[in-house]
Amino acid sequence: MAAERAEAEAEVPEDAVGRRVSCGQHRATVRFVGPVPPTAGVWLGVEWDDPTRGKHDGCHDGARYFMCRHPTGGSFVRPSKASWGVDFLRAARRVYDVDAEAVLGEEITVSSKTLEWADVRERSLESLPSILLKNCLVNGAGEDGQILQTTPNVRWLDLSASLLCRWEDVAAIARQLECLEALLLSSNRLRLPSDPAAHRQAFRNLKVLTLIGCELTWPQVLRCAPMWPKLEELIVEDNHITHLDRPEGVLQELKCLNVSKNPLDQDSLLNLAALPRLEQLIMTDTGFSSIHFPDAAPGLETSTFASLEKLNLNCNNISEWVVIDELSKLASLRHLWCRGNPLASADRNPRTANQMLVAKLPHLRVLDGCEVTPEERRGAEFDYLKMFGEEWLQARGQSQLSQQFASRHPRYSSLVDKYGAPDEGELTKRQPFALKNQLLKITFVFVDDAARTPVEKKLPASMEVQKVKGLLSRIMKVPASDLKLSYTSAKVVGPEYHMDSDLKTLFFYAVEDGDTVLVRRS
Repeated sequence: MAAERAEAEAEVPEDAVGRRVSCGQHRATVRFVGPVPPTAGVWLGVEWDDPTRGKHDGCHDGARYFMCRHPTGGSFVRPSKASWGVDFLRAARRVYDVDAEAVLGEEITVSSKTLEWADVRERSLESLPSILLKNCLVNGAGEDGQILQTTPNVRWLDLSASLLCRWEDVAAIARQLECLEALLLSSNRLRLPSDPAAHRQAFRNLKVLTLIGCELTWPQVLRCAPMWPKLEELIVEDNHITHLDRPEGVLQELKCLNVSKNPLDQDSLLNLAALPRLEQLIMTDTGFSSIHFPDAAPGLETSTFASLEKLNLNCNNISEWVVIDELSKLASLRHLWCRGNPLASADRNPRTANQMLVAKLPHLRVLDGCEVTPEERRGAEFDYLKMFGEEWLQARGQSQLSQQFASRHPRYSSLVDKYGAPDEGELTKRQPFALKNQLLKITFVFVDDAARTPVEKKLPASMEVQKVKGLLSRIMKVPASDLKLSYTSAKVVGPEYHMDSDLKTLFFYAVEDGDTVLVRRS
């Protein structure tokens, strides 16, 4: 009983509500301090960063103690089970006094920038150009002025997964680091400042800021942005960013923006064109599938994103070539990453798809991290001319067909001007009709039944999807109407293609020999 009473009466700060705490390896925000009848003593009502760890939403035995955003995000814990953290210098001394040689031997990388310790001769806090305090439970600046005296040369600072709870606390640290250029604040939950402009001086030299996994929306980012007048690189990956409001009067020095792993509203993407110096945009795994620049007709250049040189669209939903045609309007685009998209050529050959990307993007120098040589460009453009030459010849002289062709292939006429019209004998012919009747070796994988052994069958390319389902229904002993089919290509790793129409053939869906059909119950 005495031990339980001591546990319940552990010291609790006066400003506990809203503070961040650590319970073992888990982080939480304190939402309540007080008794919870019928038990004795003080409890902390906490909202976990990981909502699956909790038991309720702040309501216990019919009484509301606090609010949570998630129905299982809350718990009650005794104060003795929670750590309130330590100030900046105490955390730094713990790390660097205990194992200075190991820490000083590390290479620190933030985005594309790397800082090494080769030029650091004095191994002391005063000489450190970087301090790495990730997961070190930093809760504030401590005594005013001590950071400036003790660590005056810090340029790179990692405070990820700390116990800081307010931007004012971050500013109190940064204000004393006059050389600070890069700041990592990932996996924190920071309350928005009441007056962001009041902290401009604290972050006056900041160029790189990382805020991965901080549960931020884009309006919240813009509200904080007046604090960062010279920011050049902003990483807000894996937050709650959807609609991208126009940045008015803020982030005007920004050169690189990473909004990956956010469910973006792609219709609002053009609002980012208000960033006049933006050179690199990283938006992997955002659901991106389309874009349109209304100020430029097909084949012409847009005034939007005039400085954008590098664009990363890996792991998205781009399936239409018209998206690439729109990207060709970007006058400065030189580097493109486009892996992991269901974008394919008619022959499902990844090499052909890459050739089409190069041919459609006239200024591209690097594709998926690989340099596009002059020889590769010339080959890609020649093949593109031959690939669609038959269609171009048929459209010539017919106004409506010519317009349709030009809208689908806006670069074709410029390639004809560059290399001359393709000869009919050089054209890449379409696959003959007889290919529809060839037998395809297909492996059927049963996604909902991992224990079932995959089945290999040889089927004609002319076979309709409904007949394939009929075959599978006999194997699985389930109604054909309950089955949903999709497939993955043996040639293109990653994308999954859905076969939604029962009346279409395997040939229509471009299923090829060696492909895998995924079978699911609807």
